[in-house]
Amino acid sequence: MDFLDFIPVNIFEGIGTFAGLVACAVVAVQVVKEWQDKNPSSLAMVYVVGWVIIFAFWFLYGIRFRAIALWLTNSIALLLQLALLVVVLRKRKKVTPSVP
Repeated sequence: MDFLDFIPVNIFEGIGTFAGLVACAVVAVQVVKEWQDKNPSSLAMVYVVGWVIIFAFWFLYGIRFRAIALWLTNSIALLLQLALLVVVLRKRKKVTPSVP
C-alpha cells in the first residue's frame, strides 16, 4: 500500500479513532434500543457473543501493537457489547416458555 505511505501515522490514528468511536456509537444505539424495547430480543446469541469475541481480540491486538485507535475504541465497544449481552440475557430470562 505504497500510496498510503505519504499520510502521517498520527493522521491515521486520528481517523482510526474517530471511525472506531462512530462504530461504538452504533453499538450504543443498539444497547439503548434493546434496553427500551420490552419485547423479547430478536438478536441471535451467536451474533452478540461473536461481537464480544471480536471486540476483545481487536482490543488485545491494539494493546499488543500499541495502536491507540484499536485498543481505545475496541475497549469501549467491548464494554458496550457486554452491556448488550447482559440486556439480551435478561430479556431471555423473562420469556417463559409456553406450555402445550
